[in-house]
Formats: sequence, structure tokens, C-alpha cells
Amino acid sequence: MITSGILYIVATPIGNLADMTFRAVQVLQTVDLIAAEDTRHSRPLLQHYGIQTPLLSLHAHNEQQRSQELLNRLQQGQKIGLISDAGTPLISDPGYYLVEKARLAGHKVVPIPGVSAVITALSAAGLPTDKFSFEGFLPAKAGARQKRLLELEQEIRTLVFYEAPHRILALIEDMRLAYGDERQVVIARELTKQFETIQGGTLAELQTWLQTDLNQQRGEFVVLLKGCEPLLNERQDEAHKVLKILLTELPVKQAVKLATQLTSAKKNDLYQWALSDKSVD
Repeated sequence: MITSGILYIVATPIGNLADMTFRAVQVLQTVDLIAAEDTRHSRPLLQHYGIQTPLLSLHAHNEQQRSQELLNRLQQGQKIGLISDAGTPLISDPGYYLVEKARLAGHKVVPIPGVSAVITALSAAGLPTDKFSFEGFLPAKAGARQKRLLELEQEIRTLVFYEAPHRILALIEDMRLAYGDERQVVIARELTKQFETIQGGTLAELQTWLQTDLNQQRGEFVVLLKGCEPLLNERQDEAHKVLKILLTELPVKQAVKLATQLTSAKKNDLYQWALSDKSVD
């Protein structure tokens, strides 16, 4: 007989163990099994709260294979708690495949809310929070990272990124190349931990800050970038209109050069737009 189990998605602290919720502790104490991203990492947290529930690993490299075992347990009516190394599962962490398959199979999926580094950083950054875009980790390779940043140049929402310590300086340097020196950025480092730091300023200022204090290049990072001003979008649209008219009479290079002089838009941006616009012959 097939019955329906329950899959709990349980948020855990991102640093300070006191951020664990009472409900999260209660759920993890009563489920039949806990699926953890790294059992070695999670075991000290569970021991701290006297949670003796059996652990099973579920990470990026075994999620599809391990999910079938967990689905079988759910079909037997078991209750399973899913946790990641820190924060809310599935937010730049494993678990999507399992949750998708559990829902498709008709099992109940219950979120147990708690800490999320994205929301924690946004709440204290002093940047607009009415609309934001979470980009997670950008590509590790410089070329792909720079390309993605350029794709986001006209985004007016606050942009939120995760970054590793060995790439944090490279990320800020690439942002300067893409957005200029004056775009506002906030770096939130080691949130809820002993050396928590939330530093804001322009991209140029934050690059200098990182370069002059190597300690600020350590830890786990959330980087929040203020979106571009709506006026910039309007100027860009106007520049594209001017360029489109010029392209009806001039070769691409000449049209781009003249449009740059007329609108003060970036030459490379107009050139790339001219090449990518399908309406331009």
C-alpha cells in the first residue's frame, strides 16, 4: 500500500547557531530521516540541539540517485527533513530535483522558514528592496562572468550575488569594467558570524577597501549592486533610435561613430547592439 509522506524543507543558521528556530528543531527531532548536503558539516549543529535523527547525504553529485531512495521512503509514509550546509535549502544549494519529484508524486512538501543569506543581506544593505534579482554565483571563468555582467547592465532592480573569497576582488574589478566606478555596491561578509562586515560605497571605493585589507577578502560573501537608474535606460533607448536611423544610410562603423557623438552613449554598446539587432540589415 502506497501512502503519502511529508518532505520538510528546513532552513538552518548561516553562522550563528542561535538563529535556529524552535520549529526547525522540533521538526528535525521528529522526522524519520534528515537529508543533509554534507553530514559532516551538519552533525555539529544537530548535536548542539540534541537532534539524534539519522542522517543521509544529498548533495549536487548524488541528488538524482539519492532522491529515488528518499521518494521510496516518502511512499512508505515516512517524514523527511531536507537541510543544506547553511541557510534555506535550494537557494544556490541542492534539493530542486527532490522537491520537484516529491510534488509530482503527490507528497506534501512543507517549508520551515528561517535564515537566508540573500534576505539577511538585503535587509541591512540600505539598497532598494522593493524589487531585486538574485543571481547566485556568477560563472567562475572571467570571460563568462564579464559577459553575464554586461547582460545585466540595464537592470534597474537591486542585483544580489554570492561569491567565493578567492574571486571577490575579481568580481568587483569586473563590475567596475561593466558599470563604471560610481555604481553603488554593498559587500556583506560573514553574516551573523563573529567577523560580520557590511560595507557599502562605490565600486571604486570597495575595490580599494578590499585591496588594502586582505582580511576583508576572507569568508563568505553576498554582494549587492544597486540597479541602474531608469534614466540610463531612457538614454539608451534614445541612442538606439538614433543609431537605427543612421544605419539606413551609413555602414555600421560610421553610424556607430556618429551616434556616439550625438548621444554620448558607449561606442562598444552601440556597436554590439547594431550587430545583434535583427531588424537592422
